[in-house]
Amino acid sequence: MSRQIPTPPPAGSRLLMSGNEAVARAVWDAGARVAAAYPGTPSTEILENVARHPDIYAEWSVNEKVSLEVAIGASLAGARGFCAMKHVGLNVAADALMTLTLTGVVGGLVIAVADDVGFSSSQNEQDSRFWGRFAHLPIVEPADSQEAYDMARAAFDLSERFNAPVILRLTTRVCHVKCLVEVGERIARRAAAGFARNPARWVMVPAHAQKRVPEVFAREQALREFSETTALNRLEPGGDRRVGFVASGPAYLHVRESFPDAPVLKLGFSHPAPMDRVRELAAQVDTLVVVEETERLLETEICAEGIPARGKDILPAAGELPPHILRKSLARLLPELAGSAENASAALPVFPRPPTMCAACPHLGVFYTLSQLRNLTVAGDIGCYTLGAGHPWNALDTCISMGASMGVALGLDKGRGPDDEKKKIVAVIGDSTFMHMGMQGLLDIVYNRGNVTVLLLDNRTVGMTGGQDNPDSGRDIRGEEAPRVDFPRLVEALGVAPGHVRVVDPYVLPVLFRTLREETKHDGPSVVITRRPCVLIDDYRRQAAYEVIETTCTGCGNCVEIGCPAIHVTRREKVVKPSGREVELAFACIETTACTGCGLCLQPCAPEAIRVAKPAVKVEFG
Repeated sequence: MSRQIPTPPPAGSRLLMSGNEAVARAVWDAGARVAAAYPGTPSTEILENVARHPDIYAEWSVNEKVSLEVAIGASLAGARGFCAMKHVGLNVAADALMTLTLTGVVGGLVIAVADDVGFSSSQNEQDSRFWGRFAHLPIVEPADSQEAYDMARAAFDLSERFNAPVILRLTTRVCHVKCLVEVGERIARRAAAGFARNPARWVMVPAHAQKRVPEVFAREQALREFSETTALNRLEPGGDRRVGFVASGPAYLHVRESFPDAPVLKLGFSHPAPMDRVRELAAQVDTLVVVEETERLLETEICAEGIPARGKDILPAAGELPPHILRKSLARLLPELAGSAENASAALPVFPRPPTMCAACPHLGVFYTLSQLRNLTVAGDIGCYTLGAGHPWNALDTCISMGASMGVALGLDKGRGPDDEKKKIVAVIGDSTFMHMGMQGLLDIVYNRGNVTVLLLDNRTVGMTGGQDNPDSGRDIRGEEAPRVDFPRLVEALGVAPGHVRVVDPYVLPVLFRTLREETKHDGPSVVITRRPCVLIDDYRRQAAYEVIETTCTGCGNCVEIGCPAIHVTRREKVVKPSGREVELAFACIETTACTGCGLCLQPCAPEAIRVAKPAVKVEFG
């Protein structure tokens, strides 16, 4: 069933919006015709919100490179195109990006890149501002939701003015924090002129590409001149001239909160940087400090221009720079901050809440089974199932990047040491990640005769980023029916022998255990597909909850090892067996309000002490 698209609030409305929501509205208001993305925190909600607007094509692409290529195609046809991704996604899209810098654009093209400053939900922390330098492209950096709206709209005009894609650099703080945003009038969406054939520009063979290079450098010079005059950059005066600051994005807001009376050069158009305005500020203050999240990038460029500046020598090299960290760091320059900075930086005690899978998650049985099998090396991947590396399963040995489980598993197989000869190699990958970057890896395993068993976890959604649709869900971004990939046929087409493509129910532990044991003994590639929907999507059907029979429970603890968060240990007891060995018993209970009745805990329960929960007694008042 398709999702109904509401009419967006009219121009002039003041709306409480996150940065992601503001960017989505700006894309629509700017008259973009095509928008594409691959979901990834903190950028996911941008495309989800774009798709809630009428009269614009929006899609979940299978990866970030494809999303950028779709936006490029729209631009070549004369339409405005947009794509969004998280910071590691731009690594995937870099091949297309680095050629796009040579070809330029026709219709405005904006690339929103959300940096996960502080490692909130990512395997690394990288600074996407480097891509502007690497690809000679302009970068705009909003500090809050209003600026995210304004700058995203302006970025389309800049793209067409300078014949280049524009990088809209966001961070987690901008993406997810909400503030009031006043939206403007939507521009009339002009008809696309259509693709104009021009092989010398669009066919990037070496002879054509070489001729485009001078245009890249001419454009960069024009951007430098623009940076000096644009209102996106502003020099804010201050009465306390002991320290002046250069900052962009949320770091600017942190500076303003920490040092309200200091002069600040606020960069909205951060690359190329306006060095004349930096000099102007430097001449007004005793010390110039560059506050940037995360790399020593702008500071290096400023110092290379012969402008004395401080930065990462006093500021942390990684993570966010909120006021308490700024004040503590600047105490070296402003001694009066020393006492207050120490007090402000005291960490508040927080009850530990380690991440875990959901109750009844279909991955629970997979990692329980892997933890019970011996002599395995398991290459993991990016998704909810990365949590299989944690307690109580401890069932993953590697996790590098999207799709890397395949290549890493093959390398582990081919690079075996003497102690690894008898080990079985397993690669674990989710359905969306398999389509994102895993298919090529499986093809490589088959082609190079790898002895690897692939666990393909099919839960019909992009689970970790909130349950977005993908080619396996049978629905597109707007809920319309879409073709659904057939994984058994797909992996067979990639060369896996049909007899070693197995589909199992991850809730049936004995079958899953037997199948994995059989396929890991096979000398060659094999694929085990586990098929159950994510518990958080509409496809999941909740069953009656279970409960523990306290008088029957022997404390074996087998149900606890499943790792379901609905199961709690109520007490532990140490006993001595007749053999003299001391063991710890773990008596458990099941939180029936959280249990969805998957039945995983029933299967390893030695004394059969788990049953369907009795209905709660209904109490009536009055």
